[in-house]
Amino acid sequence: MPTKEILLRAYRLMMAARAMAEIYEANRTLCKYVHSTSRGHEAIQLATGFLLEKDDWVSPYYRDESLMLGMGWRPYELMLQLLAKGDDPFTGGRAYYNHPNSRRENYPKIIHQSSATGMQVIPTTGVAQGIQYLEQQSLRRFDLPPVVVCSLGDASVTEGEVSEALQFAALKQLPVIYLIQDNEWGISVSADEARTSDAFEYAAGFKGLERVRVDGSDFMDSYKTMAYTIDWVRRERKPILVHAKVPLLGHHTSGVRKEWYRDDLEKQSVDDPGPKLRQVLLQKGITEESLDAIAREETEHIRREFEAAVAAPEPNPAQVAEHVFAPTPVTEERGVRLPAGKTEKTVMVDAALHAVEEILQEYPEALLYGQDVGRRLGGVFREAATLADKFGEARVFNTAIQEAYIIGSTAGMSAVGLKPIVEVQFADYIYPGLNQLVTELSKSSYLSCGKFPVNCVIRVPIGAYGGGGPYHSGSIESTLATIKGIKIAYPSNSADMKGLMKAAFLDPNPVVMLEHKGLYWSKVPGTDEAKTIEPDRDYVLPLGKGIIALQAVDALLEAGDTMCVITYGMGVYWARAAAQRFPGQIEVIDLRTIYPCDESLVMDTVRRHGKCLVLTEEQLRNSFAEALAGRIAQQCFQFLDAPVQTLGALDLPAVPMNVGLEAAMLPSVEKVAARMEALLNW
Repeated sequence: MPTKEILLRAYRLMMAARAMAEIYEANRTLCKYVHSTSRGHEAIQLATGFLLEKDDWVSPYYRDESLMLGMGWRPYELMLQLLAKGDDPFTGGRAYYNHPNSRRENYPKIIHQSSATGMQVIPTTGVAQGIQYLEQQSLRRFDLPPVVVCSLGDASVTEGEVSEALQFAALKQLPVIYLIQDNEWGISVSADEARTSDAFEYAAGFKGLERVRVDGSDFMDSYKTMAYTIDWVRRERKPILVHAKVPLLGHHTSGVRKEWYRDDLEKQSVDDPGPKLRQVLLQKGITEESLDAIAREETEHIRREFEAAVAAPEPNPAQVAEHVFAPTPVTEERGVRLPAGKTEKTVMVDAALHAVEEILQEYPEALLYGQDVGRRLGGVFREAATLADKFGEARVFNTAIQEAYIIGSTAGMSAVGLKPIVEVQFADYIYPGLNQLVTELSKSSYLSCGKFPVNCVIRVPIGAYGGGGPYHSGSIESTLATIKGIKIAYPSNSADMKGLMKAAFLDPNPVVMLEHKGLYWSKVPGTDEAKTIEPDRDYVLPLGKGIIALQAVDALLEAGDTMCVITYGMGVYWARAAAQRFPGQIEVIDLRTIYPCDESLVMDTVRRHGKCLVLTEEQLRNSFAEALAGRIAQQCFQFLDAPVQTLGALDLPAVPMNVGLEAAMLPSVEKVAARMEALLNW
C-alpha cells in the first residue's frame, strides 16, 4: 500500500494537474494549439508514473500529462510543448501537447508516437519484443527486468492494429502492460455507440494475455493494482491488460468543448480523483488547512511555470528541416565489387540472401522476420532459405499475416538498439502496413529531433514477372516516394543488390528495399545481365548513387545524335535491349535508388544529350517518373532539344492475370524502341 508520503505527493500533483487545466482554459488565446488534459485520469496515471524505473519504457497518450508528472517531468517542460516553443524537450515545437519522446537518463524511456488513437500499440509492443530478444540473446543486462507500458484510451481499442499487437504479445509472451483508460467517450462517440465490449472483455479473446480491472479514479486502488501488475510482469515476463475506469472531467481537446455534447458531466464529477484522495488523507490525519495549502502552493507554482513557458523563445525557422534523417555512415562506395578470381555469376535472389546472412553473422543485434521467412519455407521466393537453420528461430522467424505489425514493430525494436530486417511478401500487400510506415516510422526521427530514427530494412518483392496477376505484380514506388522520412532502394542486378542491402542495414533510417521478382533469377528473357559476379562481404554501395548502365558514343553525342533514358529496375533491361537498334545513340541511367535520387547525375546527363525519356514499369499518370520528368524540365529547360518524354504502364487499376493482357499493359522493348526512335528524330 502507498505510504503517507506517496499519498501526499500524489495529491500535490493532482492539484498541479488541476491548476494546469485551469490556467490553460483561462489563457485560451495563448494556448492556441490543440491540447488535452488529464482531468479525471490523474489517479491511475500518477500511480503508474510513480512505479516505473529508469530501464522501463512507456508510451503515454495525448491525455497523459499526469503520467508525465508522476515520472518526474516538470510542468514547465510540458508547457513548452503545449506552446510549441523552441526548447520543447520532446519535439522542438513540432508536435502537440503531451506527445513526448525521451532518452533522458534515470527516467523511463519514451519512444516517439503519433497522435495515438491506437497506432502507438504496435511500436510499443515492438519495444517489448526487442527487450525480450535482448534478454534471450544475452545482449544486455539490466539492473531490474524492464517492463513496457502502453497507455491508450478504450475507444482506440477498436482499431484493427491494436488486435495485431495484442495477438503478437500474447503469442510471444512479451513483458508489456496495456493500460486502458476507459472514460466511455471517443470524442463525441459514446461507448454504447462504438463497441460491444470494453477492453477487459475484449482481451479475453487473446489466449495468454492476462487482464485486470481497476478503479482508475481511486489512487489507493490504482497504486495497489499497478504495483502488483508491474511487479508481476517484472517476474513473469508476460503480457497483461489493465482496464482502468475513469471519468473525463475536461474537454476532449481544447477544440472540442464538453458543453457542446456532454450530458453526463455531473454524474462523472462524482469520481473526481482529487476529492477522493483528499478524503483518504483526512482519514489519515492530514488537516484541511494542510491540504488547502498544498492546493494554493501548486496553483502559484503552475502560474510561475506557465509564465516562464510563455516567455520562452520560439523555434528557429532556420532549423525546420533538421532531423528528417539521421546521418548515415555509408557515403561512399567501398569494398571489393569484382573479386579477383571469381567467374561464376550469382542471381539476384542469392545475392540478397548472402547479404542478409553476412549481416546476421556480423551483427548480433540483427534479426529477420516476416511471413513465411522461417525454417519451413525460407520465403516464398527462397530469399531467406536456410537462414533459420543457421541462426535459430529467435533470430529468423515467421509472423502472422500482419503487415502493420511487421512494419510498425521495427520502431520499437530499433529504439532498444536492434536492427530488424523485415519482409512484406508482395508489394501489393504493403498497404495494410502503410499506416505504420507513414504515421510512425517516417516521422520518428523528425518529431523526436533525432532521438529516435528507426533503423530497419523493409524488403518488398515487387513488379510483374509473367502471369502473376493483380495482387502479385504491382509497383508501389510512387506511393512510397510520397512518404517523407524514408529511403527507397531499387537494385537491378546482383552486385547492386548486395551493396545496397548492406548500406540499407547500416543506415540508421527506415529503408525499403524494392526487389524485382522478375529479376530474382533472370528468368524473364533479356535479363541475363541481372546476374553478376557477387561482390565480397565488405562491399557497400551508398544509397543515392546512380550509374551509367549504357554509355553513348562520344562522337555521336558531339554530333547531337543521342538521347538518354532515365530508369531503374526492369526498365534498365527494356532500355538496353531497345538501344541495340540505335547503336551508340542511347545512354541509359540506372537510378538504383528512388530516394535519395541521384539528381545530379540525371541532370548532368540530360544537359549533355538534350533529349530524355523517363521509363518506369509503374502506371504512368501522377507517378514518380512523371514527377522526375517535371523536375528535369524545370532544371534543364534551356538544354532541351525536345520535351521530356515519359513511358510507363497503362493507367489501369491492376496488372491483369492473362499474360497477353499483362503485355498490353506494361512497357516492352518494342514500345521503348518506338519512343526512342520518335525522340531521336524529333
